[in-house]
Amino acid sequence: MSFAREASRAIRSTFVLWILTAIIYPFVTIAIGQIAFPFQANGSMIKVGDREVGSALIGQPFTSDRYFNSRPSSTSYSTADPKKDDAGVLKTGVSGASNLAPSNAGLLDRVKTDLSKLKKAGVQPTADLLYTSGSSLDPHITPEAAAAQVDRVTKARGLQRNQVEILISQNTDDRFLGIFGEPDVNVLKLNLALDKLKA
Repeated sequence: MSFAREASRAIRSTFVLWILTAIIYPFVTIAIGQIAFPFQANGSMIKVGDREVGSALIGQPFTSDRYFNSRPSSTSYSTADPKKDDAGVLKTGVSGASNLAPSNAGLLDRVKTDLSKLKKAGVQPTADLLYTSGSSLDPHITPEAAAAQVDRVTKARGLQRNQVEILISQNTDDRFLGIFGEPDVNVLKLNLALDKLKA
């Protein structure tokens, strides 16, 4: 075979593979996602009335005593303003760990500050209330972290302790397929359910 024929075959094969993998496959997967899983494919957005209040998959900060607090985030849950990013949150993207070593002074200062804030609020600190997740966007906390915040939330809202404890158990997700991961609580869903309770 001649070089020209081999080169032509290679170019045609590359073009066919490009059509399959760069055009057909992505559009087929988008179509399947939109038809079979529209809620998940569109960001798992949670609505209150007609207003989207957040995603079930991406955490957001809650700092008021009236709400359960989320895990800390090294990216402030991507709430930085791109035009005014003094803290450098968006320098390396909008998600991801800080990659600070356990001995890093900045990390130690942040943990000590968060620890003192939690103790001042009467919250017994748990690991997930002090340390970020790998993505820094985790929307979940452990049931223990939620239970540690019950006294603060009930005092701020004038609720009965058992009302809030029941709410936590109702919003606790079990292990995936009964064996993978640990039980967790979606903070946004828990806080939305909390807003529905009457004092």
